[in-house]
Amino acid sequence: MARAALGLGVRDLAKLAAVSVDTVSRLERGEELMPRTVQAIRAALESSSVEFINDERGDGVVRLRRQ
Repeated sequence: MARAALGLGVRDLAKLAAVSVDTVSRLERGEELMPRTVQAIRAALESSSVEFINDERGDGVVRLRRQ
C-alpha cells in the first residue's frame, strides 16, 4: 500500500532500497524476509515520506507525511 500511495513501481522501490525486484515482490506476497531486508525497504519508504504507525488495535498503518 505504501508503495502504491507514493506512485512507485516495484522496480522503483527495489532501486531505492537496494534490493532485488523479486525481494519487493516476495514482501508484498507476505513471504518471510531477513529483518535487515525489511528494514532496508522500510527505510526507503520512510525517506520517501511514508510514516508507519500502529492503531489502537495494534494493526500496522501507513500514512504519508506532509511535506
